[in-house]
Amino acid sequence: MPKVNIQKKSTDTDMTPFVDIAFLILSFFIMATKIKAPEPVKTTPPNSVSSKTLPKDESVLITMDDKSQVYFTILSETDKTVAPKLIADINAKRNLNLSAKQQSNFARTNIIGTSFAQLGTLLNLPDDKRNSITQTGIPVSDSLNNELVWWIGSAKTAFADGKRRVKFLIKGDEKAKYPAFEAVIDALRRNEEMKYYLVTSLEQPPAGTDLYISRQKGTTKD
Repeated sequence: MPKVNIQKKSTDTDMTPFVDIAFLILSFFIMATKIKAPEPVKTTPPNSVSSKTLPKDESVLITMDDKSQVYFTILSETDKTVAPKLIADINAKRNLNLSAKQQSNFARTNIIGTSFAQLGTLLNLPDDKRNSITQTGIPVSDSLNNELVWWIGSAKTAFADGKRRVKFLIKGDEKAKYPAFEAVIDALRRNEEMKYYLVTSLEQPPAGTDLYISRQKGTTKD
């Protein structure tokens, strides 16, 4: 019986196309992913059920930590002129005599939680120390010297260009005391701001409700 010779083929696989595909996928995720900045102040807000999404751009976040200390943060990511306008307005109205470098540093400051008397010292620090130092909060307990009033007023000035209206978000730790919240609301009221958003931890709505059903169907965005 004649012997059949079976042709042997190489088992090596050219991996070049796979490497190219993997590189393209990696490049896509690097370019498309937006890294979330760490929270400057750690808070545990109370729970609530809501179907509304909080605004992120053209907004200001007022935070109260578990010690009832108050902090101020600009959330606008689309307009880089807001921070320079805000600090320039504060500097002029409060006669702080901040230097050009200090005002430039303000735009790279994650959060403000200090008095006007200590603001210049804070803005003199290098970026890494300025954004990691423990601050003691904006003074709000004295109704006659509630410094948050000035920050809110300057925020309105910085955002006002005839087309935009700044949105105010309040995020309070569940252990924050009521007097701090009352002082924040008073600062808004004195700037004729009667509308604001309360930031809470989202919880699941009761089963059977319309909001519960819509979330199960994926038709409601949180």
